[in-house]
Amino acid sequence: MTQTPNIVLTGHIDVPEDRLEAVRAALPAHIALTRAEPGCLSFLVVEDRCHPGRFNVSERFTDRASFDAHQERMKASNWAQITAGIPRHYSVTEVAS
Repeated sequence: MTQTPNIVLTGHIDVPEDRLEAVRAALPAHIALTRAEPGCLSFLVVEDRCHPGRFNVSERFTDRASFDAHQERMKASNWAQITAGIPRHYSVTEVAS
């Protein structure tokens, strides 16, 4: 029996100093909305103490469809507006569930 692999995203975003306050303010709602999505197994965004403005990101979804649905919801969210233009440094992999 073949199991559907989980989708894992890891990486970081480097937020410019002039946008930190807005990103920090929007982050709790973004985390709550993502964790409530069907198929979200884990979602962490943590500010890096060693790199000012860097937020380390780790996500795990049950399958590609759940991950893709998250990406679509996120594109239409307040978080997407707040973080528009901030480069993401992410890698996405499939792992055994």
